[in-house]
Amino acid sequence: MPASKPAHVLDGYKVLDFTQALAGPTTTRLMAELGADIIKVEIPPKGDFSRAFPFLKDGRSAYYVQQNRGKKSLCLDPKKPEGLAILKELLPTMDVLVENFSPGTIARMGLGWEAISKINPRLILCSISGFGQTGPLADRRGFDYIGMSYAAVTYMIGDPNGPPSFPMLGLGDVSTGVHALASIACALLYRDKTGRGQHLDVSLLDSYFHCHELNVQIYSMSGGKVKPKRAGSNHTSVPIIGIFKGRGPESYFFIMAPVDHQFAALCRVMGRPELGTDPRFSTVIARAANLAEITGIIQAWLDSEPDDATILRKLEENAIPMAPILSIEQAVNHPHLRERRTVRKIRDRVLGEYDIPGVPLRFSDFPTELELEAPFLGEHNAEILGGLGYSADRIRELEKAGVLMHGDR
Repeated sequence: MPASKPAHVLDGYKVLDFTQALAGPTTTRLMAELGADIIKVEIPPKGDFSRAFPFLKDGRSAYYVQQNRGKKSLCLDPKKPEGLAILKELLPTMDVLVENFSPGTIARMGLGWEAISKINPRLILCSISGFGQTGPLADRRGFDYIGMSYAAVTYMIGDPNGPPSFPMLGLGDVSTGVHALASIACALLYRDKTGRGQHLDVSLLDSYFHCHELNVQIYSMSGGKVKPKRAGSNHTSVPIIGIFKGRGPESYFFIMAPVDHQFAALCRVMGRPELGTDPRFSTVIARAANLAEITGIIQAWLDSEPDDATILRKLEENAIPMAPILSIEQAVNHPHLRERRTVRKIRDRVLGEYDIPGVPLRFSDFPTELELEAPFLGEHNAEILGGLGYSADRIRELEKAGVLMHGDR
């Protein structure tokens, strides 16, 4: 009789999740979406502090639900001997342990790499932190915008004549979570070959710095003569890449024509084909040297067009990469994002139905998403401990002793 099809690509893998907020929960959220069995360890009395993040309805956090669907909540105090004992009993059944405490914290709890690898040599420990497990900054508290600042990413955002700025979304945390997922997947492949688990060190700073495609090598290769700096609305090294004003009161376009043939096509669209061979603009380096002049010409052409629809049509018909800069409202309601479930609706027991970002990992064998639900605090205490052989009476004793805790949100 043929084996039944797995729920998803990570079906059967078991993960002990000591993460909170965003970077770590992103890793385990994606693993849950891919079918892994996640036990989220939450420390009393409040559990993951993101349970208090907005949007809140009847004490339930839409943020927490978005990041923790498909996980089972075990609310347990690891500082109590009985709590630590339960965690150690779980370790032999686990494939991965993910934590995003400050470096050294998990070891002080009694669950460091040396301790847990003796209990389960096949276990993979993934430590996610702001600055890594080693180095002069390792002990600093790490948050997305802090790592962004140390990685010289914040420095590269904003007007060149003004202060740096920052994006209002969790680019670094989510990117770090995805880097951690990639590390875990590779470590699982390595374990299949060798039978050995290992300790993974994934940091926010490393993940952010990894995003520099031009800046570091330009600075290094120029011997420090070229010092990359934020450029505001237009790329100063590889024009034409930048933001231009549309005809609507709040409309903007991102236009890209960095390659010579794309720039020539843009010149033809503007009715200025001679600019494509003009020595001031005919190469990337020439355009960079005369950036203000050429961007001014492009903006003047946009200002002369009757409306945004005409601009869109002309640029699209001539295969010039471009996009209207959408607001959150516009993106959430865009037909492409809706059709691909890049934006998707979920339903929660308390919050009801609402939109969240979709799953960016797609597999031909698993074209549909799993039906997942975010846990209430400690909701799965009895189920998890029952699987370890604990009786209902013993579980009640542990609740009375403050080792276990549960809530209704």
